[in-house]
Amino acid sequence: MKIGYLGAGTWGFALATVLANNGHEVIVWTRNKEFADLLQKGRKHPKLSDFEAPASLQFTSDLKKATQNVDVIVESVTSSGIRPVFTQVGPIDVPIIVTSKGIEQKTGLLLPEVISAVLGQEESPLVGVLSGPSHAEDIVMNMPTSVVCSAYEPGVMKLIQDLFTTPTFRIYPNADVRGVCFGGAMKNIIAIACGIADGLGCGDNTKAALMTRGLHEIRKLCVVKECKPETLNGLSGMGDLCVTCMSVHSRNYRFGRLVSEGLSPEGAKQKIGMAVEGIYTCVSARELGHKNHVPVPITEATYQIIYGGLDPREAVKILLQRAIKEEHL
Repeated sequence: MKIGYLGAGTWGFALATVLANNGHEVIVWTRNKEFADLLQKGRKHPKLSDFEAPASLQFTSDLKKATQNVDVIVESVTSSGIRPVFTQVGPIDVPIIVTSKGIEQKTGLLLPEVISAVLGQEESPLVGVLSGPSHAEDIVMNMPTSVVCSAYEPGVMKLIQDLFTTPTFRIYPNADVRGVCFGGAMKNIIAIACGIADGLGCGDNTKAALMTRGLHEIRKLCVVKECKPETLNGLSGMGDLCVTCMSVHSRNYRFGRLVSEGLSPEGAKQKIGMAVEGIYTCVSARELGHKNHVPVPITEATYQIIYGGLDPREAVKILLQRAIKEEHL
């Protein structure tokens, strides 16, 4: 198939490589012409310099070239960029596969809902998602990986499996589109909190508590988006939470750690040099919590550190001073 791929970060580069190695003709778009030329000529991503792109993988900064006369569109742009990019693309009549993870600010829409809205529908039958515990660094090295796909239409869900499945990249279908997307978005916030805790030297006990109570926070909030809470027990929930909170490859974790070690949020973001989605989604999740009267203490503490100048040590004290209630799972 001919596939237009939007986004040339490490995640987009890795998944586009999977598609190319599966025999598909893939053209990857990035808005930066110099970067597109660098990838096209050098065949290597600066953040994945040990790996060379297959010959069938092409790069461009021409959005029309990447999206016209294709059989499928796959996206790996930022949460904040997904609406303007698809608005620029215009009318679409081919399947769209979402691989980014986030919640749109102000609207509270999950990313497939954003694209559906751009297409003038509530749940577009063209839209599907791919999510789960997966770092680009492992995928390009063919490390065994299991993820989840979902879609509003079963045919699109099957298409995602057919396109991406390899001997080392295993894809489980799950019809709960909202649940699959919500877990993938929210875990980035908890990963920032875990990075902050590790940077403060809090230890493994603290991280285990943050991950467990973080999952509880995600489950409480997911109800307002009509997700199935049990979806969060799977790969797109607990699985993605584990890999993002514990891996050195996690940008969100590294961002939190850098902030707790003394860098400003802006300085930490610049040092990482790639999108840190938890920074954006932290605002969205906080808005959802406030709007629906759902307490999200870890999200709130993380928000205050990033946007309110709260000292990370003070944030830990605030969380520890919260009233203890019976654990309800």
